[in-house]
Amino acid sequence: MEGFSTVHSVFNFGRALCLVVPALLLSGCQDETGALKGRVVRVSDGDTVVVLDSARQEHKIRLAGIDAPEKAQAFGMRSKEALSTLIYDHQVSVIVGKTDRYGRTIGKIMLDGADVNIEQVKAGYAWHYKKYQNDQPPEDRISYARAEEEAQTKKLGLWADPSPTPPWDFRKEAKEK
Repeated sequence: MEGFSTVHSVFNFGRALCLVVPALLLSGCQDETGALKGRVVRVSDGDTVVVLDSARQEHKIRLAGIDAPEKAQAFGMRSKEALSTLIYDHQVSVIVGKTDRYGRTIGKIMLDGADVNIEQVKAGYAWHYKKYQNDQPPEDRISYARAEEEAQTKKLGLWADPSPTPPWDFRKEAKEK
């Protein structure tokens, strides 16, 4: 039994390290609110970026609460360019949510205290992604919906098109072909 106790103690110590070490590594990359902080080193499209933290680890971030046109879709490249102009090579904080099925971190990107995600919606370069609105805090859910309505009323960005195709429909159609 004595051998079992030693092995059991080593096993528990190892489990503890597995939990503590990642937290220690990430803690140097977070700000006082617990948000991930780093520099945007790549903009993949209008709702996905890569952030490089101070430990030089890359984090693929999917902007929470929005869905931007695909690059092959009308306004897709404009959406990517708008996001790139806004945050590429800037230091940002990411309020981290959950991880999606592709392994991307879902998060709200903050630049100098401003919500970058809603800026894409306000400019007409993304939809408020209502399918996942219940994952948002109520105040974000309301402000994102209002931002989309306002962009649509003003015919900004993709709303200049009389009948823009939402990206979820575009993806579904592409998959069916």
